[in-house]
Amino acid sequence: MRARNKSLDAIIDKEDKHAHQSGDALMNITEKDVAYVAALAHLDLTPGEQSRMLRDLDSILGFIDSLNELDTKDVPPMSQVSAANGEPASTLREDSLRPCLSHEAALQNSPQPDANFFKVPKVIER
Repeated sequence: MRARNKSLDAIIDKEDKHAHQSGDALMNITEKDVAYVAALAHLDLTPGEQSRMLRDLDSILGFIDSLNELDTKDVPPMSQVSAANGEPASTLREDSLRPCLSHEAALQNSPQPDANFFKVPKVIER
């Protein structure tokens, strides 16, 4: 297990103590929110699972909100994490044109090709 930053531990401890106080700026997840997200993900949650998901999502969003307390005034903004060392070219390949498959070659292994598209069975039924 990695050692955590002491200031991060303090925020986590503070979050644990204050997670469900009514005056916090935390976003409270409702059962309706959990049901909506579950429906979008095509999940059938039992009442126990829905209750646990409500608690877990509320805790996750509370922790994310607590990150706003970190002092980041001396941290320069980054457009890409891999550019942290100042050399983005060391992790990214250079863009270059490459030949791609022809339309016919892409469709040749399709079990049911159409003139222009792959034909696939319907996956999601509601």
